Amino acid sequence: MYKISLITGDGIGPELSDSAISVLEKIHDKSDLKFDITKLSAGDKALEETGKALPDETLETIKKSDVCLKAPVGESAADVIVVLRRLLDLYANIRPAKSYPHMPALRDDIDMVIVRENTEDLYTGKEFSLGNASVALRIISEDASRRIAKYAFETAKMRDSMRKVTCVHKSNVMRVTDGMFAKSCAEVAKEYPDITFEEMYVDACAMNLIRQPHQFDVVVTTNLFGDILSDESSQVVGGLGMAPAANIGDNFALFEPVHGAAFDIAGQNIANPSSFLLSIKMMFDWLGSKHHDTKCFDVGNKLESVIFDLVKDGIKTKDIGGDKTTTEFTKEITDLL
Repeated sequence: MYKISLITGDGIGPELSDSAISVLEKIHDKSDLKFDITKLSAGDKALEETGKALPDETLETIKKSDVCLKAPVGESAADVIVVLRRLLDLYANIRPAKSYPHMPALRDDIDMVIVRENTEDLYTGKEFSLGNASVALRIISEDASRRIAKYAFETAKMRDSMRKVTCVHKSNVMRVTDGMFAKSCAEVAKEYPDITFEEMYVDACAMNLIRQPHQFDVVVTTNLFGDILSDESSQVVGGLGMAPAANIGDNFALFEPVHGAAFDIAGQNIANPSSFLLSIKMMFDWLGSKHHDTKCFDVGNKLESVIFDLVKDGIKTKDIGGDKTTTEFTKEITDLL
């Protein structure tokens, strides 16, 4: 029995959470995989009600669970996900970008993963004023750089793909910080002679994600660059509606959609749950690896296969060219499961 904590979020978060619960309950009922789901509050609504975007009770419940799912939250996102990443040492942000049928992708053969360092860089929030200037400290350490590089190579080793790692940086300008990151990745690459290794400046990578996205396999990069490039790669394969994400550490992991809370469509029952449901697929893969549980892999693969078949048959929500509501699309998934 796996304990799953679920942050229901803001905006479209509660609707996506209902979709996720429907799918998880169907899996629980129809398979040998069993879990208990605890709904938790964090984000704008929690801040308004408790004075904290990440209430103490929510944090303690997450720590006692096996894994966490997080629906999108609003303006207080940095006080939720950034804090959780640091407190739980979720140092690897994994964002796949994959072509699905009948989606507005640039090509139908895109299948990449961006492995983003998740704890350092400008996202530490160390900023201050100095007279008429504002200063932000960019922190890049050798330990964190080597750790994320190793994760990227291990990811490439497990993928059924071209087995290539692209280290993205800007060391020609930021010679100390990005110089350390690039050097650390190159040193780790020597431990994986069977994996092709290349380096690319971030501006060239941004261009090549448009020009030849099919040439990328695993991209490893720093926190800020990874945040920007993963949003770009999501658009390359058709939009954020099909973009899942994982925040992974050595002992814990959190899974979430890449997109935000979309307050403009909240409560209209038109939000696409695919990104969140594909994040659940990633969750099952992680649980399977951590606990050597083949049932998790089987269920995760089945879930992705069902979503793939639905969009292939033209059964989609309105944001990706279909006519299904959130509820209707979710029911199509649970019926096939």
